[in-house]
Amino acid sequence: MSVVGDDSIEVTGVATLDEAGPGDVAFLANVKYTDRLATTKAGAVCVADGVTAERLNLLVSKDPYFTFCRVVVELVGHRKHPFVGVHPLAFVDPTATVGPGTTIYPFAFVGPRATVGANCILYPGACVYDECVLGDRVILHANTVIGLDGFGYATHGGVHHKIPQVGNVIVESDVEFGSCSTAQRATLGSTVLGTGTKLGDVVVIGHGCKIGQHNLLISQVGISGSTSTGKYVTMAGQVGVTGHLKIGSNIRVGAQSGVMDDLVDNVDVLGSPAVDMKEARKIYVATFKLPELVKRVRELEREVARLKDAIVSVSKEENAISDQRPID
Repeated sequence: MSVVGDDSIEVTGVATLDEAGPGDVAFLANVKYTDRLATTKAGAVCVADGVTAERLNLLVSKDPYFTFCRVVVELVGHRKHPFVGVHPLAFVDPTATVGPGTTIYPFAFVGPRATVGANCILYPGACVYDECVLGDRVILHANTVIGLDGFGYATHGGVHHKIPQVGNVIVESDVEFGSCSTAQRATLGSTVLGTGTKLGDVVVIGHGCKIGQHNLLISQVGISGSTSTGKYVTMAGQVGVTGHLKIGSNIRVGAQSGVMDDLVDNVDVLGSPAVDMKEARKIYVATFKLPELVKRVRELEREVARLKDAIVSVSKEENAISDQRPID
């Protein structure tokens, strides 16, 4: 990172480009908003290499959003918790293990033989079922559930018989769950979420899934059982993934997509069923032309019908003329 402008100014806060004042640091991560540099009153702005603004002080780097992240941590820091340890209104089973520096808020639950690592945060309503394991620095926001039964039933004679879910969930270190998200325990073995993976609100991880390291699963993603993902997979909001699939590494899945087949490494997909993103965009563009295409097809159908009627009429006239000819 390099500083362009006055490196002696004092900044004490952070804000958006529109709301920042002389004592604030703002950021520009999307070139779509470059015109706002002309009107911002920020004391300094985090920008990407190559961005210039004559009257502003700039913090220039390859990744301005990460630079801004570092600034926020330095100036404001992360949320300060009112206590460390287990709140009297939380319940931790006597057979469970809780690491040092962990904060467990009121009405959170840690079940029998569960393990919670060091420096974790369990917000109100978070539940860790029996025998599940959390690594260090795991964050469970309100009403998140780790280790509920997988959706497993054997249908026999028209009756759905519950299959005992005898596995568990292992959440590795530095994983964060948004509010009301769930990870189902495996029928056999373990459901696993890899180090550094982040989940938004209302995300469902099915039983027996193996989620790779540093995945980003945005709100309302649903992954069916026994699916695995590689590293650095991003799934946008409302993505659905069927079960027993193998999703590679470095993959991006666009919002509201339905993934129904295995995906190899380093692809971007979109749509339902999900296809290559470039192909999906062509399909979406074509859908906007459907009303015009339908109109043209109907016109062609009417023209074909008219031509058929004309042909039939000509044929009848020719037959009539043929019938009137004298027979030699």
